[in-house]
Amino acid sequence: METLFIIGFMGAGKTTVGRELGQRLSMNVVDTDEMIEKACKKSISSIFKEEGEAAFRQYEQRVLQTLAWPSTIVTTGGGIIITEANRKFMKNNGIVIFLHSDPQVVLERTAEDTTRPLLNEDRERQVTLLLNQRLPLYLEADYTVNTSFKSVDTIVDEITGFLTRDSRFWVK
Repeated sequence: METLFIIGFMGAGKTTVGRELGQRLSMNVVDTDEMIEKACKKSISSIFKEEGEAAFRQYEQRVLQTLAWPSTIVTTGGGIIITEANRKFMKNNGIVIFLHSDPQVVLERTAEDTTRPLLNEDRERQVTLLLNQRLPLYLEADYTVNTSFKSVDTIVDEITGFLTRDSRFWVK
């Protein structure tokens, strides 16, 4: 089976959906942020604070380049699509699924989360700005699923529906 790359804005449900999809399809699941934290021995927010976003994006790209594994679901950080090389790598090495959430839903889901390095005091403005900047890049994905107001099971059902019709998924 082909590698699946799950992309989307923070709070869209990438990690949760990726884990459930992995169980449903009996696929391994790896998370780029978890791999970066493990390799750097510090949290994402610490990397941003101590080394800056540019350094984090370099770590992210290096980790991604190691993850084109068959029968694997790769859940990514929300900004992985900023780097053109990352978008090309995912497109050339698997199927890319964009989980989209409305800005208000993102704000609700991340309201209590203090670990998001790109969200400052004006969270609503930041979410809207970043989401609007990134949306055209997210839309380069093979499939898009709106996760707003849907259960994890419903989202996974939609994704498996796409995959059953995509012959690329079943080759390898």
